[in-house]
Amino acid sequence: MPSLTMGSPIASEEKDVCVVIIGAGPAGLATAASLNYANVPNIVLEKDNVCAPLWKRRAYDRLKLHLAKEFCSLPHMSLPWKLPKYVPRAAFVSYLDTYASHFHVDPLYNRTVLSASYDEAAARWRVEARNTTTVVEVDDHHGPLLETYLARYLVVATGQNCEGIIPDVPGLEGFSGEWMHSSEYQNGLGLTGKNVLVVGCGNSGMEISYDLSNYDAKASIVVRHPVHVLTTGIVYIGMKMLKFLPTSMVDKVVVFLSRLKYGRVAKKHGIRRPDEGPFFLKEKTGKTPTIDVGVMRMIKMGKIKVRPGLTRIEGDTIEFEDGKKARFDAIIFATGYRSTVRKWLKGGEDVFNANGMPVVGFSKGWKGDHGLYCAGFSQMGLAGISKDAMNIANDIILSLSPLK
Repeated sequence: MPSLTMGSPIASEEKDVCVVIIGAGPAGLATAASLNYANVPNIVLEKDNVCAPLWKRRAYDRLKLHLAKEFCSLPHMSLPWKLPKYVPRAAFVSYLDTYASHFHVDPLYNRTVLSASYDEAAARWRVEARNTTTVVEVDDHHGPLLETYLARYLVVATGQNCEGIIPDVPGLEGFSGEWMHSSEYQNGLGLTGKNVLVVGCGNSGMEISYDLSNYDAKASIVVRHPVHVLTTGIVYIGMKMLKFLPTSMVDKVVVFLSRLKYGRVAKKHGIRRPDEGPFFLKEKTGKTPTIDVGVMRMIKMGKIKVRPGLTRIEGDTIEFEDGKKARFDAIIFATGYRSTVRKWLKGGEDVFNANGMPVVGFSKGWKGDHGLYCAGFSQMGLAGISKDAMNIANDIILSLSPLK
């Protein structure tokens, strides 16, 4: 008997559905839950084999929510009152699992979306996904199952944190030590006593640097651009004030408090502040201020060194923009993520630009034409995700209403 050959995916029958949601992170779960709450049928496609894989598999151990829990609940279910004000990663993951179970969100896992395009004739979104767990046989050929869904509404909920960005640094491929993206970092075990360079001064970079110092690694952090460094308390004050005062006034208070707290340390180590205020930048660009978890104290004590941008690498030696060189055993790139939407979404230019991000302002770009929506791209954290999910669900419910 001839052996079977593995080839391209084998198509199954098309399935007509009301709503397809791509991505089972917090945005996908929140949207599905909001639709289920109103008895609107939907399916969620997730390429991983768990929900919220970014939180479960690509986040460091010591991670906590950087905002108070009152700003981080998903629709229709608050975070438990017994949890601490700043919820640890493990507790938030447990909340997400409970949330999905409570609202009967049951994603279809191991579904890699290959394409999604609008079919004008059918007035439906055609979504093709490879089921990586199911192998089917046809004659002497077998391969993964290709599932096709025809959806009246399509919700892109993959978010912008899909693919880690590694900058193009001359000599990186020849670096004799270990290097990784921050999504691969869990803790400082195995790095004790080693010289570790963290590239990036956002929340991940700062917190990983702090974590490394707690494991007695010799940590350095690259700070190339101006950054707002705030305490959780200062951010909390600002969030409360924003309910009653304009952003410009809140920013003045927040920057003043930051200067009082960090002025001397920041100036001594060359950490500059942006000209615009932190909440203005958040609203305008989606860029989040950096929350200090203790790293500024470590910098002041000399346990963490601040470095300028790196220019090139030779072996285990890194040269920086100020001309200085230093030897390192490991590099961790906390240099952000990129969206991968444009790899599979055909059309939708009214919603997504060439980089797979909303073309409209971050807080307004949740709706497009032909029933296309995006959730979790506002860069406004979990509060933005909840707002997107509620807006999308309410809009779909309204369009389905027989009274419309």
